[in-house]
Amino acid sequence: MLTAAERRFLEAVSKLTYGNPFSPERIEWEREALGEEFVAGEPVWSLRVDRPEEPRENAWRIAAKTEALVERLRGQLDGPLYEDAVVGHLYSKYLPALWEGRWGVYREFRRDWERFRPAEGEQARHLFACFYQVSRAFQQIFANIVGGSMAAARLRGSVWQSVFTHDMRRYRRGLWAKMGDFPTLVTGPSGTGKELVARAIALARYVPFDQERMRFAGDGAAFHPINVAALPATLVESELFGHRRGSFTGAVEDRKGWLEACTAEGTVFLDEIGDLEPAVQVKLLRVIETREFQRLGETTRRRFEGKLVAATNRDLATMMAEGRFREDLYYRLCGDMVRTPTLAEQVRERPEVLAEAALFLARQVAGEEAEAVAAETVEWIARNLGPEYPWPGNYRELGQCVRNILVRKEYRPPERKAAGAREELARAVRNGELGAEELLRRYCTLVYAEAGTYEQAARRLGLDRRTVKSRVDREWLKGA
Repeated sequence: MLTAAERRFLEAVSKLTYGNPFSPERIEWEREALGEEFVAGEPVWSLRVDRPEEPRENAWRIAAKTEALVERLRGQLDGPLYEDAVVGHLYSKYLPALWEGRWGVYREFRRDWERFRPAEGEQARHLFACFYQVSRAFQQIFANIVGGSMAAARLRGSVWQSVFTHDMRRYRRGLWAKMGDFPTLVTGPSGTGKELVARAIALARYVPFDQERMRFAGDGAAFHPINVAALPATLVESELFGHRRGSFTGAVEDRKGWLEACTAEGTVFLDEIGDLEPAVQVKLLRVIETREFQRLGETTRRRFEGKLVAATNRDLATMMAEGRFREDLYYRLCGDMVRTPTLAEQVRERPEVLAEAALFLARQVAGEEAEAVAAETVEWIARNLGPEYPWPGNYRELGQCVRNILVRKEYRPPERKAAGAREELARAVRNGELGAEELLRRYCTLVYAEAGTYEQAARRLGLDRRTVKSRVDREWLKGA
């Protein structure tokens, strides 16, 4: 029934249907599918900030060829390759309706599915829910986690795996009902988008489709964030577990916590979990292990039905060694981990990322003037900070830079204090512990940490920029 070329095409379509769309391998799968028709482009699938509406030519060419082939083979061929192609075809066909929230197309979708797979009609409702989930996951990740660097691509791919695992066939078969049991820990420096990652995971969760009412169940994939560092310990417990009236000063009525309010499709997000008090860590561990909790001042056991996502910029390994973070809680949280890369990592890998990020952030504050503001920002950075500026505040700092340029046409980075590192260096000098080369290396590193760029450090030290760069110890810099 199939020519060799058709079989190769269907094998590539199978990989694309169930593969991670943000993995670099996706480009090779498109190349396998299209052969000489493949149109070369970016090495990763990322939002084109400068032209976001431009269609992806390879994707739509593959969709058209898949539709023609499955229609020709309908009723004549069966097996995994054919079914995967049908799934890929129907996803492409109904994607616009899913994006627009037109759930009434379910009836047409079910007729199409039964036309291609007559023995599997009962799977239509679940497959429709999977399609809706995939479309939401793609939108959340693609539109909010931007950057054309491989570091950003790896982050998008990692978030996709947090939603679907590495095996989407297994996910479709049954893991969709189990993913709420897996907490996710998001780590990375401040300002690198940890909450964006958590929100994408939360809003991309599976939601069952109610075919009687022609709508998705309940409140959908709700997101309930709690910033642990912003609240006193008692209020963190109240926000999380709820309380009974009179359980503490100010508790004037009974209150549900987010663990209780969260539905099976929802997510509770604990930001800055490294700041969680030890007593609350014990209670949270019990929730993860038993799915049960109690309101403050009550003995009634209640059940947490949703998913837990936590984030921190702290070094949890050090905190565990010092007894400030429970090891058992850490190992419960880290079954699924996502690390957010720094802005400096991405810029070193692909300098164009800075301009892309500036434009993305400018669109949030400058409206129609975004392109001009972004261009002014990039020009000011090049003239005043240079390409080596480390962006210690990451995307949050760049956003502040964009706003400062918009208002004042200048940006003053915060002075980077390294008091602990200075004291350590002074102690080593007093005790005569350092040789001349080691002293120069540490002093250059300390001045660079405070100055922010090699150019400014070189001016302060009266040395050549290349000499400063050769002396900076990046490992020691972590303590500076």
